[in-house]
Amino acid sequence: MKAFVLLLLTIALVGGCSKERSDDKQVSQVEPDNTGRNVRDRDNQTKTPGDQSENEADRKITQDIRSALTGDDSFSTDAKNVKVITSDGTVTLRGPVKSAKEKTQIEAKAKQVTGVKRVENQLEVAS
Repeated sequence: MKAFVLLLLTIALVGGCSKERSDDKQVSQVEPDNTGRNVRDRDNQTKTPGDQSENEADRKITQDIRSALTGDDSFSTDAKNVKVITSDGTVTLRGPVKSAKEKTQIEAKAKQVTGVKRVENQLEVAS
């Protein structure tokens, strides 16, 4: 008799767990729609990390900007992870940031780096 009750309890527990898992799968099946961003990034006009120049001066500029961003504790995690792309001294900044103030501060930091000729600020304030 004890074995029968134990079997029923096991079936009930396993059945309950299975139901929870299927509900979780339904929630996670909704994927973000980044179609607009993906199309934009395939456009030759939009700079992507693949456009980073390989010459020493441009790599140094990118490294210095990245160090300035990651070393500033006032910036959000998003701000510290923006894309920094340098080609012929022109720096392109891309990615989400938490506020307009942060967007302006990141651009200012980039302009302070030696060798920067121009900054194209394409940062987006997250909503």
